[in-house]
Amino acid sequence: MSEQLTVQSAEVYALYHLPLEPRWFPVFYTVAEQPGQSIGELAQHVGHTHAAVSQVVKELVKQGLVTAERGAADLRRSVIRPTEKGAALWPALQAQAADVRQATDALLAETRHNLWLAIGEAEHALSRRDLPSRVKAVRDRRVGHEIELLAYASEYQADFKRLNLQWIERYFRVEPADLRALDHPEEYILARGGYIALAAYQGTIVGACALLRMDAHTYELAKMAVAPDAQGLGIGLRLGQAVVAKARALGATRLYLESNTRLGPALNLYYKLGFQKTVAGTPSPYERCNIQMELFLT
Repeated sequence: MSEQLTVQSAEVYALYHLPLEPRWFPVFYTVAEQPGQSIGELAQHVGHTHAAVSQVVKELVKQGLVTAERGAADLRRSVIRPTEKGAALWPALQAQAADVRQATDALLAETRHNLWLAIGEAEHALSRRDLPSRVKAVRDRRVGHEIELLAYASEYQADFKRLNLQWIERYFRVEPADLRALDHPEEYILARGGYIALAAYQGTIVGACALLRMDAHTYELAKMAVAPDAQGLGIGLRLGQAVVAKARALGATRLYLESNTRLGPALNLYYKLGFQKTVAGTPSPYERCNIQMELFLT
């Protein structure tokens, strides 16, 4: 339908001998009807982006149909006006617009549904929530049924290490404290009262997150990792929510974590989970740590 209307619109302009491209119409019509507006005002009026309107204005200037001159009150602001050539087209353009409106009303009368009303409703709905976020919500619901959260078992040690080394080596260097926990998670995490959650997706371990017991009521959220090709699926959030719930079940009243400000997506996740930056934290065994955060569970 879009292709049909594009071709047929060009034929309509030919009927009236108007040297205009269909995509110029909203901008040129507005300039002719309300001369002296800026590009920003035109963009707001016709509902197009500033860049798109700017490009159309450049093409109209090139065709000698409008002028773009600096405003007297503000030299940073260009005002758009029709030229004599452009103004000469205005009567024919008005007649064409009236004829098209009448023909369109007749066309819509042949249909069961009013296309313009439906488009208006769809535009309003998209202004409230855009298409990418709607698609993401559908995908996340579908993927959510395919993600399985697992408790750590010795058979997953290689996956636990692999996932964490991927992000550490990408941004920093692997430190001795990393290898102690990743090579011997049973000894350094589980035997000390900690917990490790894993996420499986389509038969592969793609995420991990650990709780390290610091004292009777405080646990550290650590070793959060999601495989690069599984990021953006909400796996990190599900893991985080799972370990926060586990910490509560273990009797924790405070969660603590260490990170680095280079890891923007990770920090956004921690804030979403309710963590806040702490001013006075405990000394960190990691060189890469430059931010410490905490979450009170009471």
